[in-house]
Amino acid sequence: MNLRRTTLLRRGTAAAALAAVLALTAAGCGGGDGDDGAGHPRSSSAKGGAGSGGDGTDGDGTGEPLAEVRGGEDITLTVTSARRESGGFVTVTGTVTNGSGKAWVAPGWEGKESELSLRNKLSVAGAKLVDKKGKKRYLVLRDTEGRCLCTSFGQPVPAGKSKTWYAQFPAPPKSTDEVEFQIADMPPATVALDGGE
Repeated sequence: MNLRRTTLLRRGTAAAALAAVLALTAAGCGGGDGDDGAGHPRSSSAKGGAGSGGDGTDGDGTGEPLAEVRGGEDITLTVTSARRESGGFVTVTGTVTNGSGKAWVAPGWEGKESELSLRNKLSVAGAKLVDKKGKKRYLVLRDTEGRCLCTSFGQPVPAGKSKTWYAQFPAPPKSTDEVEFQIADMPPATVALDGGE
């Protein structure tokens, strides 16, 4: 009898936890048309956007980039889309290419904040959008457990390989049509915001 109660309790707890995670995911993504139904936002301007590899898988990287910058260790960051979504946020997508001769672990890309760096290793959680005209800085959105609404690469990016990424930010005012994407020690990338819907 005790074993049956324990089993039922475990099932109930697991179901409650799953329901909570689904509710947080739906709330965090805003339920807008920028979601492909699997928790990955669609890219508006490139096949290699987050919808086809926002989880850090290899993408084809096609499409006209909005911006491209190169930083130390021969790392190239490309922004392929910066789109306003109906939920009041901006989804930025792109690729990162490791041109070095060794595996790259995204040093500093998870941010300096202890909550971010502990829960978002090998991610783009430390990215920022800077609205120079409005003199404001927007940080990556996160859920109630401190996980970023962004790509976690999961493992180092192998030498010579590219990975797609995405990050979601609060939307700047409608009057802002251009922002700077900044992350770690990479040069700032100036990108135009797509008006979305």
